Amino acid sequence: MTEQTLAASIDNDRELEHGFSRYQSGLVALLAVVQFTIILDFIIMSPLGAILMPALNISAAQFGLAVSAYAFSAGISGVLAAGFADRFDRKHLLLFFYIGFTAGTSLCALAPSYHLLLLGRIVTGVFGGVVGSIVLAIITDLFPLQLRGRVMGFVQTAFAASQVLGIPAGLFLANHWNWHVAFGAIVGFAAIVVLAVLLLMRPVDGHLRLKQESNPFAHLLATVSEPNYTLAFGVTTLLATGGYMLMPFGSAYTVHNLGIDIVQLPTIYLVSGLFSVVIGPLVGRISDTFGKYPTFLFGTAMSVVMVTIYTHLGQVGLVLVIAVNVLMFVGMFSRMIPSQALISAIPAPHQRGSFSAVSASLQQLSGGLGSVFAAAVIAQNDDGSLRYFDRLGFIVVGTSLAALVAMYFVQQQVARKAGTAVV
Repeated sequence: MTEQTLAASIDNDRELEHGFSRYQSGLVALLAVVQFTIILDFIIMSPLGAILMPALNISAAQFGLAVSAYAFSAGISGVLAAGFADRFDRKHLLLFFYIGFTAGTSLCALAPSYHLLLLGRIVTGVFGGVVGSIVLAIITDLFPLQLRGRVMGFVQTAFAASQVLGIPAGLFLANHWNWHVAFGAIVGFAAIVVLAVLLLMRPVDGHLRLKQESNPFAHLLATVSEPNYTLAFGVTTLLATGGYMLMPFGSAYTVHNLGIDIVQLPTIYLVSGLFSVVIGPLVGRISDTFGKYPTFLFGTAMSVVMVTIYTHLGQVGLVLVIAVNVLMFVGMFSRMIPSQALISAIPAPHQRGSFSAVSASLQQLSGGLGSVFAAAVIAQNDDGSLRYFDRLGFIVVGTSLAALVAMYFVQQQVARKAGTAVV
């Protein structure tokens, strides 16, 4: 079965809206909601950091370990799941790991101490870290490359939605009750999503009709040893390593270094998220129209400039902090969306699940290493402010530039495969 056949197999409905059938549009929205809960569960640790550290009486290094524990466990489970990722209906695989993610988040909500919270983050990572790769494999199976920018752009609005709705709501609950309630709210919402996937999503099993290795380990080995995938895996590692360095300590840096009151944190995430709701789909359309690598190039330039500014800010006003955050999101989306779309064109149809699982594993492991490295670089003063945050900025800039060079060769590889000059 060809890639075109797989992409067309989703729906025979010919009544298309904006290039997609009604079912396709609904499916993209459902996948975006799935991503919303997964992303929210991970990134809410950053804004809750200013609350969790004093509440649990833990240091910045211990908090960094709690963040990276999710990443490391997700990375390990991604490798273990890769051999089986193409052997099941992707809907069933999504449900299995998403239910496990919900159970792990329940442990976080109930955790009375740091060590039990750490255990909850590990369990959540084991299951939640694989969900993103399954979503990516579903998108790659069901949508052709020329539409994937738009699909990725819309699905990535999950990140924006977590900024607009999830994080402010989570901070409100944590500030007015406690941090346990913030995780409990995610659990309640995730339970509804489980039912929606179960009832509304059709099977995604076209890949099961393709020839595959008989042994799961052989399938995994064939994926990781494929020379055409090495560069894509390297780019994924670079992007994740840089991206995870600043994120975990964002709230502590904003409150203690930039002088923003903790009660104003929801405002920063809310306004930044509102802008991101527009930015994500727009970047997706631009990447499909003008090319994914040119869009990635613009995003890298924007990120380099804004990360340098952000990590060198002193005590500033709320408006400036919001403006810097919004522009950093522009750069981030302009890298994330086209890079995911380009890399999704690399694997063969029968290896998409395992390729996505290995990529997610590398992303989580390198992100976890990035968090641990960041925690080792920075130090915390007695007043809670962070030292050496500017050094992290320079390191992130270096990884961004290296990723830009590597992505050029990925783009060339995809262009050769597609028989076009620009992708």
